[in-house]
Parts: sequence; C-alpha cells; structure tokens
Amino acid sequence: MTTGLHPGGQPQDPRPTGNQALPRQERVGPGAPHADNRTRSAVITARAAASFDPVGRSVATARSFVRDTLQGWGFADIVDDAVVLTSELVTNAVVHAGTSADVLCLRSDEGVRIEVADRYPEREIPLQATAVNMGSPDREGGRGLQLCAALAGRWGVDYSPTHKQVWFHLDLPDRPVGTRAAGPALPADLLPLADGRVRVAVIQIDRVGAISAWNEDAEDLFGYAAEQVIGKPLTDLAAWPHTPGTSTGIVEALQLSRWEGSYGLRGASGRVTPVYASHLRVRDTGGEPSTVCLLVRDHERAVLQTPLRASATDTTTSSEGQATDPFEVFIGSPAPDDLDGLLQRTVERARDMLDGDSAFLLLATDDETELEVRASTGLPSARQRFARVPVEAGPGRYGSARMPAVHEDLTVVPGAVPLLAGTGMRSVVTVPLKVEGRLTGSLGVAAEGPARYSNEEALRLQFAADRIALAVESARLGELERLRRGSLSFLVEASDLLAGTLDRDQTLALMAQMTVPTLATWCAVYTIADQASDPYLSYVLHEDEERIDGLKALLSKIAPPDPVPTPGARVWAAPGDAAHQAALRTSMRSLGLGEPASVTSGIGTTLATAAAVGGETVVLPLVARNRVIGMLTLGKPSDEHFRQEILELAEDLSRRAALALDNARLYSERTAISQSLQRSLLPPDLPHIDGVEVEVIYRAAGEGNEVGGDFYDLFPIRDGVYGFAIGDVCGTGPEAAAVTGLARHALRLLAREGFGGPAVLERLNSAILDEGARSRFLTLLYGELWPQEDGSAMLKVVCAGHPLPLRLRQDGTVEAAAEPQPLLGVMEDLELYEQTVTLDPGDVLLCVTDGVTERREGTRMLGDDGLTDVLTTCTGLTAGAVAARVMRAVERFASDAPSDDMAILAMRVPGLQRD
Repeated sequence: MTTGLHPGGQPQDPRPTGNQALPRQERVGPGAPHADNRTRSAVITARAAASFDPVGRSVATARSFVRDTLQGWGFADIVDDAVVLTSELVTNAVVHAGTSADVLCLRSDEGVRIEVADRYPEREIPLQATAVNMGSPDREGGRGLQLCAALAGRWGVDYSPTHKQVWFHLDLPDRPVGTRAAGPALPADLLPLADGRVRVAVIQIDRVGAISAWNEDAEDLFGYAAEQVIGKPLTDLAAWPHTPGTSTGIVEALQLSRWEGSYGLRGASGRVTPVYASHLRVRDTGGEPSTVCLLVRDHERAVLQTPLRASATDTTTSSEGQATDPFEVFIGSPAPDDLDGLLQRTVERARDMLDGDSAFLLLATDDETELEVRASTGLPSARQRFARVPVEAGPGRYGSARMPAVHEDLTVVPGAVPLLAGTGMRSVVTVPLKVEGRLTGSLGVAAEGPARYSNEEALRLQFAADRIALAVESARLGELERLRRGSLSFLVEASDLLAGTLDRDQTLALMAQMTVPTLATWCAVYTIADQASDPYLSYVLHEDEERIDGLKALLSKIAPPDPVPTPGARVWAAPGDAAHQAALRTSMRSLGLGEPASVTSGIGTTLATAAAVGGETVVLPLVARNRVIGMLTLGKPSDEHFRQEILELAEDLSRRAALALDNARLYSERTAISQSLQRSLLPPDLPHIDGVEVEVIYRAAGEGNEVGGDFYDLFPIRDGVYGFAIGDVCGTGPEAAAVTGLARHALRLLAREGFGGPAVLERLNSAILDEGARSRFLTLLYGELWPQEDGSAMLKVVCAGHPLPLRLRQDGTVEAAAEPQPLLGVMEDLELYEQTVTLDPGDVLLCVTDGVTERREGTRMLGDDGLTDVLTTCTGLTAGAVAARVMRAVERFASDAPSDDMAILAMRVPGLQRD
C-alpha cells in the first residue's frame, strides 16, 4: 500500500488505531520493485531506469544518470533539485542501508517523477498524521525526506516486504521549453527605462589591454572616433571603482573569462559616462586571447544584466506557514558553534549541486593573505585539512581567489589551484565568500573530467556562497573567540608552571608536556649552550609513549634545524623525509631487495615512526635576551597540518618558554658558581689524630647554601700539635661566608707561623676591622691540642665571645672548659688569654655554635642548660655518637626548619689501648 501520497503537504498517517497490526504492502506483479500506485491522470512519455551497487561511488554515478536523463529530456530547469534529492536518497540506500539502489525516472506532461528503491524495508520511516516537525536537519537520518518536503511538489514513501521506495514529483516551470530565463508580463510603467534607441558599444581589447575594435555605438556613446582610440589602453579611458578590500582592478577584470558589472568611461568631452558592461574572454584561430566588452548606459543595464535566480525557488513555505530557505534545508541547520559541521555540509551539498567529484572550502586568515583548508569531500582530507595557500596564487587568469573562476582543464594551467595538485581533478569552479566586501573564504567544486563547468555553474555556486557566507563568518568569529579565550587560559597556566621552577631539566619537560597533545602530536626541544655550539637534542615527547624511542633515534640521525632568530613558525621537512626514506629502506630489506643490515628495527616500528612524523613539522626559535638558546619543534602525524591559530599560540608559548629556560640556565650557572665558592670555604678532610676521636656536624641555613656564618676547622700546626676552631660570624649568606673564609685561612696561617692562641685572635681581630663596612663581628673558640703519651690530651683554648665548650667526664658530670672573653670585630685593642684544659681518657669536649643553644620552639629555647642535659646522657659514647645525639636533640626540639647555621665539634680521648 502507498503510505504517503499527497500534493505538497505532509504524508498521511496510515497507521491503525488501537491494537491493530500495521499492514504491509503486497507486491504488485511478479518481482516488480517499482509499483506505480499514484493516480494515473498524467501520461508517461519517457522512462529511464538504472541500478547501483552498494558502494560509495554509486552516489556520484546516480547523480550523473539523473542529470544526463533530465538534460536529454530538456528539463534543465529542474535538474539541480532532482540531482540533490536523488543524491540524498541514493546515499541513504547504498551508504547508510548498505543495499543496492534502483532509480526510475518518469517523464510526463506535468513534470518528472523519480523513484528511488532499496532492499532494506525494515528501516524506520518517519510517518506523521499531522503537520509536525520531522526532526532536526542536523541529523543525517531522514534529511532526504526533509529535502523532498522542501523541494518537491509531491512526494511519498512506498514499502513492501522486500523493498522500500521513496518517490518525488517535480513540476516544470511555467515558461517555454528551451529558454534560459523568462520574466512575467509587466505594465509599461514598470519596464526598465531606456532611450529611444539603445546603443550597445562593442569594444575589443587585445592581450596587452589595448583597444583593437570600436563600433559605431561606441562612437555615439563616448564621442571618440575609432581611429582616435584604437591602440590605446582601455585603462586610459576607464574610471574604475576601487572597492575597499577587493583589490580587483580593470586589468584583473580583463583577464577573467567572464566579468559583469558597472564602471565609467571618460568621453571626448571629459565627462565620465556610467556604463554597465559584460566582458567575455575569447581567443582567435591563432590562439591569441582578447576580451570582448559590451557596454550600455548604466540605467539601461537590463539589456545586458544576467537575470537573477528566480525568486520562486528561493523560498518555500513550511508546514507552519513560515518562509523556509531551501538552501538552509540544503545544508541543514547546525548549531551556532558547530563551524566544522556547517562547512562540511556546505562542501557536500555544493558537490552534489554541481555533480562534482570533490569540493572544498577554505577560510581566509585575518589579513586576507592566505586561505586555510577547513573542509573537503572527495579529497584526501587528512592531508588537506588546515593546509594553507596564498590568496593571490597560481599563474594565468585565475590567479585571484577574490573573483569567481572556472578552470576548464587544470592540466593546461598547472598550479592554478595548488590544493588540487596530484588529486586527478581537471575542471574546477571556485567562488569567493564575502561579507561586507571583505574576503572570508573560498568555495570550490572540482571534477575529474575536463570542461565540466561553465560560468552558469559559477553563478549557481556563487548564489549558494552568498547565502552561506554570513553564517560561516559568524560561526568562524565564534570559534576564534573561543580559541582566543582558551589560548589566554592556556598561556596563563603555562606561565605559572614555567615560573614555578628554576630547574633546567624540569623546564624542558614542562615545555614538551604543555605542547603534547594540546598543540601537537609530538615535540622535540633543541638547546644551544653558546653561540659556538651546535644545537643539541635535549628532550623528545610523543603522545604515544611507545613512539618516543623511535622518534628520538630518528631525530638523532638528522641534522638539527638551523637556529634562525626570525620569529614565527617555519616548516621543517627533514624529519618527514628521513622517516619516509627509513621506512622505504626497511620495506625493501623485508622484501629482500636491499642490503641486509646487521642491526635494524622491525618494519613495524619504522613504519610507525614514519607515520608519526609524516605530517607537517614546524620549528619555532627559542629567543631570550636577544640570543637563540634553542628551538621548539612541533609535529603532526601523516598528512596533517597545523592551524594558523595553533601556530600563533605556539609562538606565544615559545617566547615564555625561552625566557623560563634561560632563567633556569642562569640560575644553574650561578648556583654552580656559588656552590663552588662555598666548597672552597669548607676545610678539607679532617686529619687523623692518634689518641683523639673527632667528629664534626655542619648545617648551613638557607636553600642552596653549603657555607654560612658558622664555621669550623681542624688542622695540624706542627708535629704532635693540632689547631682547632669553631666560630660564628654575625649574619648569614654570602657576606657572612666571606668573613668565614677570611677567619679560617687567617687562623691556619698565623698558627703555623708560631703565634700562640691570644696572638692569633688579636691579629685576626685587626684583619676583620680592616674590612671596614664589610666587616662582621665574630665569636670564636680557638684552641691547640697536644695528645699525651699517657692517653690524655692537653688543650689550650681561647673563647672569644663564643658559647663555652663543655667537658663531659666519665662519671657523667658536665662543666664548662673555658671562661668567656670579648668577641672579635668590635674593639681594636683586645687583651685575650688562653686557658689549659686536660682531657682524661673517656672525657669528651663538646664545642657548638649558638645555632644549637638558641634553637627555639615558640617561647622555649634549648639553651646551655638543655645542651648540658643532653650531653649528660652521652657517657661512654664515641665522639660520632655524641655529635649525632646532640644534633638529633636539636632537630626534635622544634618542628620548624632551623633558621640559623649550626656547627658541632666533638672530641673524645678514648685512652691507651692495653694488651
């Protein structure tokens, strides 16, 4: 049964009410897939049928079949609508349903009926009893029926147990067959105004732009005799309007195959006559090109002006009574932020509309100098997407994307459309997308055969481009706004991360991790140590961790990119070429065609690496403080390109990363210098003293400091005599460390010159005061040690303002081993004296700086008493154990990190070893 037969309305709902089962159509006749159940009032005058296999190519073949059939019947006016509807319905059958499709074309005196049947009857068909919305045009399923409702006079759906059939009827326009365009009869006062005699000037321009022919009407219109103007350039007479943003002048217009529009010609009187012109580019039998120009007065333009597209096909009325734009139905109604969906549907519908083999749409950059491929069909889209071509590209008369162009055969003008190089396309028509006179993009349709398109197809495609240009521009601006907001957020986060570290290796890792996979599929960072060094491959990252080793091996075998300081991204083809060559050699070896290699990676790994780096690779310089310190290399997998917005974002990131990397380098250099200088202030290894155990623990406050204001030393003075010292310079940091170095070296020098303890400290005091403003006062405990033969040790000590040394006896008693005296670096005349202390076997002498005794936790302080209590528990311990227990007690006294330098010097006399 027929489930939907209606004159231009919604299909009637044949579904039963209640619990009745839905009836199914019985087949009419043996094996008849096309049951003609419509009213037989029209007489069928011609019939054409074809079947198409369930393959993608069948859609284009079906379009050609319908187009050729209707063109042969003389129905050119309805060819476009028929091709669009057939393309959608056949696509549903062979692509989505996966069955073969049968197409039947029937001609009658009323119009054309086309039936498309497939062998998937169980597929759901939307059926409505009332005028309801059939779903969003964004959905792929069901759009063919929406197109039928929008474009066809009548349509319907038939189905049987083995077939489903969708048919539509297109009425013929009410005008004589064979005419290209016709207008209605109008009252005389509505006809275009013209003079009593309309003069059409015919001017011919040769290949160099000079006038070669000038007819009588041209003489009447402009006042020049033919002999006055022949041989002169037309540009001498033309007053050409320069539209801002188009850059199309009369010279460019004369090179186009066809041009139509308004400008002015300066007559013999000097006045400019506004004219409407139609230019046609021709060539003579010798192959010489020239341009024939037909001109009338501008107010008589109706004589030459190409008729606009009939308004009857511009809009239809929807079921709700609202005007519906058929082109909007044609491309669907994507969401406002779905730019990619809008562009993809546009190219697919443009290809169907002109029965092409491929189509593409490019968007212009902000400065209108380049076009970026954003959508394509019938082309290797992965390779073409985001590829960029210049606006003014290609030789010959089709060099500008700002004007419509028809290329009859690309093999004659190679390179005219760089995007189609190597694709097998020969004929192409391109039209610009413009908004308020500004170029925003270019739409093109191409075919594999030559001479497939004429200026009429260009006019139809331009009509479609004009209708979609504003929607495309609006969606593009929305996308750019979202990208810019995302870019700002990305750069803020990147800046925070890069500023959070001064470690060079961590900075390199952050650079790569921020770009992969957000900006690129893989990344490599090259660094340059100095201007005389070659770039070094420092870091490699790929979004697939299994590809990192292969990528690193590949990049290590090729020369690094040149360190060019020019800002911006530049293409680097070396990785892709090297990967492809390696894959080719590996493939040949696997086939036994090449020389065997002793060590080689598997073919799978090599091919995977080639695919990983086979796309576009760009290099961005890392410039900091007017010096190239490295290169940031970003790559895409096979046949992919970078978006211009992504490259601009990567350039911003590279500037921030370069500064962070250079800061890390400077910090590392200064840290290395600082640590080297600090290590020079520390004493060498402690000497071994027979009969005395010595242990030292030193902690400098502050991150990265190895030496502070506290210091210690233990050194031989002469045979059997050793000097020892522990001191504390006021303050911390480099200034205190400088005084530390002065004190330590002065002590060694003066002691070895034979001076006693008081003399050594008095001269050191004078040296500190000589430093002037750089001087720091200093507390110092200095002594000399004599190990004795009986196993004891004698010490002579001077305690200049320093915490007193503590002596631990074997019975556990603790006492001070010296008396306090004035500190150094304050007074010029000091009178110091030394005291003698004897350490018996088992005794311990503990010397510390005030960082130990002044360890605080809130209002509590360890103090001398606390240190004495700790030392009391160390009876019988070695010198190392005593120092460790004291340090452990200091650390546990407070939870905060120490804020002052600390030094601990412990000496113990173990006594003589007896057999």
